[in-house]
Amino acid sequence: MTVPRTRPRARHEEYWDWLTVALFLLVTVDLLTTLGAAARFGVGTEANPLVASLLSGPLWALVVTNLVAVVAAVGGFAAVLRLLRETSPRLRAGFALTVELWLGLLVAGGLLVFANNLAVVVHGVSLL
Repeated sequence: MTVPRTRPRARHEEYWDWLTVALFLLVTVDLLTTLGAAARFGVGTEANPLVASLLSGPLWALVVTNLVAVVAAVGGFAAVLRLLRETSPRLRAGFALTVELWLGLLVAGGLLVFANNLAVVVHGVSLL
């Protein structure tokens, strides 16, 4: 008995998974650890002036700002993937590599932000 194979996903469809990881780190985890640091040490410890200003206001404003950032990132990424699909086969591999490097940097940046925020929450000191 043979099991029918499912069509493998196109390589660029996997990029959505990596963007999801990056956005989870850069938005959700950052938001939660930032709120934890602000609750423990006060809004004055926030280095980003925009986030510090949002922390001083209602929580919904901070959450809505993060949601707008996610929508913008997803929309922009959809445009990048559309452009990747429409790129000539001769240039597609290089473009795909650039997208992969960019996604890798986003995930690495998200991990750095998480580590820094966690250091602030636990030790009260930024790593940066």
